Amino acid sequence: MKKLKRGQRSSGVNWELDPDIEKRVGKLIKDLDLEWLSYGRIFFYRSNGSKARAYARTWGLPRLWQRTLNVEPAYIVEVISEFFDKLDERKQDEVLLHELSHIPKNFSGALTPHTRRGHNNFKEKLKQMITKLDNL
Repeated sequence: MKKLKRGQRSSGVNWELDPDIEKRVGKLIKDLDLEWLSYGRIFFYRSNGSKARAYARTWGLPRLWQRTLNVEPAYIVEVISEFFDKLDERKQDEVLLHELSHIPKNFSGALTPHTRRGHNNFKEKLKQMITKLDNL
């Protein structure tokens, strides 16, 4: 990757489908029995050149776009290569589970926020998945 001079902007983000992450998440879904996830409607990308400071992101397809394009709900899980690749395999699995936790059980295209309280609490859902992972 070309090094940028001070004040120079990058040419943008590069996204590529990532079949390795797809296989890995497929195994997590199966092993942890995450039955609400419609595996065929989740797409996996690896990005390079992002300005984001996250390890990964989840993108939903809002209902208005679904209606306009006449498509079913879908999600994209993007791993940000610059940060994600530095993590060990266990921490990467935790990051992927975190991103899957943003997908609600009704698989509507919406995203579950971190601050959700009460039943189906985001942090509790993630904690349960990580505990199941630890018990494999």
